[in-house]
Amino acid sequence: MKDKGLGLGILVFSIASLFALSACSRGHANEDSGAPPAAQVVTVQDVGLLTVDHPEQYPLVAATAKGATAELVVTGVVNPDVSRNVPVVSLASGRVVGIYARLGDTVQKGQLLLRIRSDDVSGGYSNYRKAIADEALARAQLDRAKDLFGIGAIAKADLEVAQDTEDKAKVDLDTMSEHLRLLGNDPDNPNFTVEIHSPVSGVITDQEVTNSSLVQAYNTPNPFTISDLSSVWIVCDVYENDLAAVRLGDTADIRLNAYPGKVFKGRVSNISAILDPNIRTAKVRIEMGNPGLMRIGMFVSATFHGQTTEMHTIVPASAILHMHDRDFVYVAAPDKKFRRVEVASGELLSDNLSLQEVKSGLKPGQQVVTNALVLDHALGQ
Repeated sequence: MKDKGLGLGILVFSIASLFALSACSRGHANEDSGAPPAAQVVTVQDVGLLTVDHPEQYPLVAATAKGATAELVVTGVVNPDVSRNVPVVSLASGRVVGIYARLGDTVQKGQLLLRIRSDDVSGGYSNYRKAIADEALARAQLDRAKDLFGIGAIAKADLEVAQDTEDKAKVDLDTMSEHLRLLGNDPDNPNFTVEIHSPVSGVITDQEVTNSSLVQAYNTPNPFTISDLSSVWIVCDVYENDLAAVRLGDTADIRLNAYPGKVFKGRVSNISAILDPNIRTAKVRIEMGNPGLMRIGMFVSATFHGQTTEMHTIVPASAILHMHDRDFVYVAAPDKKFRRVEVASGELLSDNLSLQEVKSGLKPGQQVVTNALVLDHALGQ
């Protein structure tokens, strides 16, 4: 029994020794393989925090708050006022023998636009001459009937029939004469052409005739369409999510892409009840007078001024630094330092062009450098 216990003890000792040697080998292997050292924390300097030698040289001003109405900016197109579009209608059918105005021309009321050679005039003169002959015959028969009635040769009823025939002949003659005048012809001086004059003053916005083309009376398309552009419509597309910000009667500032420095005023007169199913927008119509610069089809940007008031942050315009299509201000920080903060700038105040709105990035009460460009130049040196 003693030999067996001794053998078991030797076996346990050998296994323990083997584990110890293995652990030691792994320790040496880690040291030889160059295991990474323990992690170290490195403090990175705030790149937005800037230090200058004499911060007192850069005056500070506190951002203020100002109430302003909510705004929505959309794009639109200049359109003619439909109620001021006047079609030029031809009263006779025929072939065009002269065109005296073109698409885009400004015309005055009564100006000659078109001359047509028409069989309607020829037929009108034929009927007019027949009416003259019929009226002359009826008048002669009436005179004869009066003479016969005076001597008792005919009854009074025969005289009344002759009088009725004469009256109807006069009506026909007057009708044929007026028809020729309606076509622009003098019954006593036939010329077999029809002259079409402008019914109103304005700009020709549509032309459907050319030389030697045919024109049908009272038929579409009309030879010309004349638009009075003293008043125009601005038609804008407003997304469904923004419709709550637009109301009938709201004012709108209109800026033409061709004249970005000019601002015109308009008023919302209609909001379409139908949405475009593809882009989910509604047509909003703005009516306004044409200052003379607006042309049909021009692109504009319209700014709607709502009826709710929002608080905007106001700073001096010189406090905003424009750099690489981004806007920044320098905000005062502790220990006489400055922090450069990115902001979203707005419009200059209409009543004070030295002040500008900041839509986001800055709160009222924060101290900003009055002249950001001067400080930025000093930091660059």
